[in-house]
Amino acid sequence: MKNAKRIALALLALVALCATVLGVVGIETTSHPHQPSALGNPRPLTDVLAALNEPGPVELETITSADWAVERSGLINLNHPTAKAAGLTADDEPIHVFFHALRHPTKGLFIVDTGVETALRDAPRKAAVRGIVASALKLEENMKMHEPLGTWLAKQPQPLAGVFLTHLHMDHILGMSDVPSGTPVYAGPGETSPRSFLNVLVKPVTDRALEGKAPISEWDYRPETRGDFEGAVDIFGDGSVWALWVPGHTPGSTAYLVRSTKGPVLLLGDACHTRWGWEHDVEPGTFTSDAPKGVESFKKLRAFAHAHPQVVVRMGHQH
Repeated sequence: MKNAKRIALALLALVALCATVLGVVGIETTSHPHQPSALGNPRPLTDVLAALNEPGPVELETITSADWAVERSGLINLNHPTAKAAGLTADDEPIHVFFHALRHPTKGLFIVDTGVETALRDAPRKAAVRGIVASALKLEENMKMHEPLGTWLAKQPQPLAGVFLTHLHMDHILGMSDVPSGTPVYAGPGETSPRSFLNVLVKPVTDRALEGKAPISEWDYRPETRGDFEGAVDIFGDGSVWALWVPGHTPGSTAYLVRSTKGPVLLLGDACHTRWGWEHDVEPGTFTSDAPKGVESFKKLRAFAHAHPQVVVRMGHQH
């Protein structure tokens, strides 16, 4: 416990120093290259609504890569009246680190987010997240590995065709080192560019995770003023998988609507981390970079789910 407190104090001191040196501007999330995506067509989401009741062509599997626990105040807005009435406190909240496998009958195998890398289990000192950052995140204390991405990929009969990211936060790219080099990687616009003094700690981890990978291809969202979301992209052009722009948690935060063989599924990413937050209409907490925008996207997702009750909702970090 004393060691953990010393590490936390040292980390806070380093962050304070970074804030002094870098001011309010900070540094970017990653120096990894990015480019416009050649995959996907911007279309109104209304184009697929008529087919939501029909089974889709995509086999969808959600894999729990690891169990973890993080401070609840980052996951749930504890200042919300409902959270206060429920007596929620800023203790650690048990969560999972997921990735989702999409098997398209003609396009191949894709994953949404990346779980955790094999080295985090087998060789922690060589993992992308290590040292003081790993200690501050209590990975050794609080994370239990189940299925690292590399272990899972080795068992698959087909190669990985691409990675769809909900966003670039560390816990969603922890498995990126296991992604084969050259595999296309996709994310929302502006994910690589947000600037913060905290990135002086996070950027090296992000850069290591993305080292040797393809440039990040950014979804070509066309802003919609009358749509259900800020923008939507029909990824394969057949209405089977949609990227939905839900900015707030990060500028390019993306949810994915999948017409699976068992019915439609909405993968929220961190537009909502927890089951409690979703069921009680309480938005995420301090981990969200733009709180008002995050609330707006959260409300749009809930309104969409309410309007289409046949859609199964999967939160970012809990079943």
